[in-house]
Amino acid sequence: MAGPAVSDRIWTVPNLLSMLRLVGVPLFLWLVLVAQADWWALLVLALAGLSDWLDGKIARAWNQASRLGAVLDPLADRLYIFVALLGLVIRGIVPWWLMAILVLRDVLILGALPILRHFGYGPLPVNFAGKAATLCLLYAFPLLFIAGYDLIVADVARIIGWAFALWGTALYWWAGLLYAVQGLRLIAQTRRDVSADRFGGPRAVEDSDPVRGHTSANADGDHGTVSEGPDQGRTGP
Repeated sequence: MAGPAVSDRIWTVPNLLSMLRLVGVPLFLWLVLVAQADWWALLVLALAGLSDWLDGKIARAWNQASRLGAVLDPLADRLYIFVALLGLVIRGIVPWWLMAILVLRDVLILGALPILRHFGYGPLPVNFAGKAATLCLLYAFPLLFIAGYDLIVADVARIIGWAFALWGTALYWWAGLLYAVQGLRLIAQTRRDVSADRFGGPRAVEDSDPVRGHTSANADGDHGTVSEGPDQGRTGP
């Protein structure tokens, strides 16, 4: 069953929540690096996670799915992951190679976008592995901050934090592999369609293409293109 149409509206409640979450990114980085007020930084991170969940609920309940929200939502998540990692690396809490591994994956994904656009496709819809990876990483970072303090729970926080970080990193790359496979399939389908048009053969079924034209919406009416989870309808990996 088709979901509600994705709109071009800008001033919706989910979009405003996403904008507020983006405004919190430099505040979070300042609290971590300049003020070193980690508990306030963790509060900002917790509020960002709450707004991430809330905007998806509102987008579905109030039929406020939008293309802008589909961009803002994953952008905010990636920025929080990046700045949290940057703060942890500069503070010497985690090694630089963890940040390098995660950033490399995003660089490869971004490098694939022009290729997809060349074949007429927008950003691929987020898969479950990508959502799980983001959640694992956003759970890991607060725990790793806590592990840096001389607290009774520091050792427990360090073990659980690193477990989430390693699982999140593995899932992050697994999600990237799934995006690569999906992208190659879409490109192959497009080439078959072009060949069929040229030589008069049968075309592939159009319904199998979830990202052509950047405007698909899922049955839940998420805040953007095809999505499988409870957020606004993310359209990037």
